[in-house]
Amino acid sequence: MPTSANKKEFILKSSHQLTDYVTVVTWSPFGEKLAATSSAGEVVLWENGDVLSLQSVTDTSVDCAAFSADGQFLATGGQDGQVKIWRGQELITTLANAPAWVDKLAWSPTTNHLAFSIGKYVQVWDANQQQVVTTLNFADSSPLGIDWRCDGKYLAVGGNRGIKVWESTAWDDGAFELEMPTVSLTLAWSGDGKFLASGNMDRTISVYESELIPTSDPQPWIMRGFPGKIRSCCWSDISTPIGAPLLATSSVEGVVVWEKSSDESVGWEARILTNHVDVIQAIGFAPQSFLLASTASDGWLCLWNEAKQVSQVLTGAENGFASLAWHPQGKLLAAGGDRGEVLIWSQSSRAQGFGK
Repeated sequence: MPTSANKKEFILKSSHQLTDYVTVVTWSPFGEKLAATSSAGEVVLWENGDVLSLQSVTDTSVDCAAFSADGQFLATGGQDGQVKIWRGQELITTLANAPAWVDKLAWSPTTNHLAFSIGKYVQVWDANQQQVVTTLNFADSSPLGIDWRCDGKYLAVGGNRGIKVWESTAWDDGAFELEMPTVSLTLAWSGDGKFLASGNMDRTISVYESELIPTSDPQPWIMRGFPGKIRSCCWSDISTPIGAPLLATSSVEGVVVWEKSSDESVGWEARILTNHVDVIQAIGFAPQSFLLASTASDGWLCLWNEAKQVSQVLTGAENGFASLAWHPQGKLLAAGGDRGEVLIWSQSSRAQGFGK
């Protein structure tokens, strides 16, 4: 059974039902909108207390979705190869890429440039100019991870044999190649831009110092000992006393939190968080906090106080949770379930924060 503190920090604020598995829940950067997508093709938007259907069931999965940094655009991609761009409730662009399956996309944090996967390529599209900026050849496989650094200067793409990093002001110069004898399954820049983490097929984590990536041999820290492939990794927004953020990673039913040691010879020290009894599907730190959330196929959403111990367990997706997203101010937490549940919790002292 899950463990939980007696005092409930988050209470259920609202719930909604989609037709099938909730693939993505994502907040707009200012927190006034929440979008959710499903494996049945639905795209739903919560705004000003209303629930709006942008796209009904299509029977082709929508697998990725994100708001632009200025909140103006919502992009979705999926099994039909289409990237759709909404401004508000209006569908303004459809980029057709069939038969490629678009399952990864990410907006630049500084411009309205959208990077998305098509086959073995990543295309960068300018939403303001409505045109393609560049097409990048990953070559070794389909891209399995795409992430921009916080300043928008670098775009990292992971897949078979490692990571390629392009400089956004010099696309034609080619990529810095971070070669690995394995597959990079998931990657994430830290919020301060100092580190790039990769979760790998061979049960390892690789962490690169950002300032060393443009050099000829940026040797990473390698973390080992996981029970299976690395499914997700994320960074805290804030740093520990030595000036480095926490890194959380998940493998099978366990979460491991990595804290950089002041002793360079030690590197990163691990602590293992155990409570889930089935595969973890998503993890995420609350903004400006060490509060960590994890969702799993066991139907539990665990909140880990200071990324150390469970302070609360949230339920409501009987067949398991699939996705989660923190509100930009951390006052709300949204999660999606295997059977189409979309649940939104609020901190108990802020229960009037979103919706009706």
